[in-house]
Amino acid sequence: MEHVDRCVVLVDAGYLLGAAASLLAGEPARSRITVDHAALIQQLRERAEADTRLPLLRIYWFDGAPDRVPQPEHRRLRVMPRVTVRLGALTRSDGRWAQKGVDAAMHTELTELSRNRACSDIVLVTGDGDLLPGLMSAKEHGVAVHLWAVQAADGDYNQSEDLVAEADERSVLDRAWITRAVRAKDLTGLCAPPPAPRPEIAAILSAPLPESALAASAERAAAAAAAAAHNSASGPAAVPSADAGGPAERAGEPGGAGLPAPAGSRGVPTPKDLAGLRGPSSAPHPTGATLRWSSDKGWIDRPPAALGEPAETASLPTLAQLTSAEQRWADREEDITTVGGDPYEVGQVFARRWLDRLPEAGHVPKLATMYPRIPHRIDGELLRYAARFGLLAHKDDQIDEHDRYAIRAGFWREIDVHAAVQHAPAPEDARGTP
Repeated sequence: MEHVDRCVVLVDAGYLLGAAASLLAGEPARSRITVDHAALIQQLRERAEADTRLPLLRIYWFDGAPDRVPQPEHRRLRVMPRVTVRLGALTRSDGRWAQKGVDAAMHTELTELSRNRACSDIVLVTGDGDLLPGLMSAKEHGVAVHLWAVQAADGDYNQSEDLVAEADERSVLDRAWITRAVRAKDLTGLCAPPPAPRPEIAAILSAPLPESALAASAERAAAAAAAAAHNSASGPAAVPSADAGGPAERAGEPGGAGLPAPAGSRGVPTPKDLAGLRGPSSAPHPTGATLRWSSDKGWIDRPPAALGEPAETASLPTLAQLTSAEQRWADREEDITTVGGDPYEVGQVFARRWLDRLPEAGHVPKLATMYPRIPHRIDGELLRYAARFGLLAHKDDQIDEHDRYAIRAGFWREIDVHAAVQHAPAPEDARGTP
């Protein structure tokens, strides 16, 4: 059986993007670069067909992901023509991320393609010497192996010397080639446009993490128990009690999940402190109201009085209630092909869809009265949407709370833009009447 005259490209994404980051940003962290994956795939295809003088059968993209769950870039890649994504595990050991199973998957694919004579030429974009047995097996089956290297930042090899020695053809992807699809991030600014200055967002960002809130609640519960024991020995006295709902914090207590303690104070926030956290038209929170942030693990519907929400905002429709089956399909396509997965961007996309589908504009002023808190049901839906992009996942054994704040900031930014457009004067009004 003769080999089919076509080429296949096997890409070790960890090597390709890590080496590109070293070249462009000075360190191998992929977080330091921005990648145009569509342009990169097109470049790989054109380069492979030019180097081998054969049509492309397929590009295999090998990468690691936490629990092998596809990340936003993987979802975009796997719907591209002639691209197949293979995921290994991404684990953290001794403070560093490491891929597991990627080399084995590449070895298996390399061996199977050559044994089944699926192609006559294979392009390997990798530097790992563990692929040497697979490369030699491919050669024994009559396949020509092309090894591509990313230009090393220090001018030296960034590939296994044995791998380089065994390859039939070798080529270097230089800086000019890399920068057509990859660029270093400018870390002097944010990856997304910042929202208009609003002091309430700073208040949200200064709020303690949920773990801190739970710890603070446990400490107060222990102090209350100790005080109760002391008072029972010395005589009756009023003892503060914890909420019946468990670890959730009272609105007036410092360290709660919804409100931060005022700077320089460990006491109960004053009405002035609370007013700084609310929008200008917000009504005061009922005494003893429980403030909770929704989590990506689900939420519990409670009556508006228990949440400190006015009845009219608690009745705001969710995005799911406003979305038809056709819109849901279109949203999924947009998520896969367009939405990058940046937390701030995700909040904006969700808010834009919600605003576009609202049956009446009167819902937006209702929502504004809740600022900076998003109504409970909508907030839970927003965070579950963000979880599709791998956000809110466990990073360094802790939930990334900063992502939550960025998601909500993006949501409010889109609401602000929409409100500004609604209240902008018409051209006739702006010119005034003669």
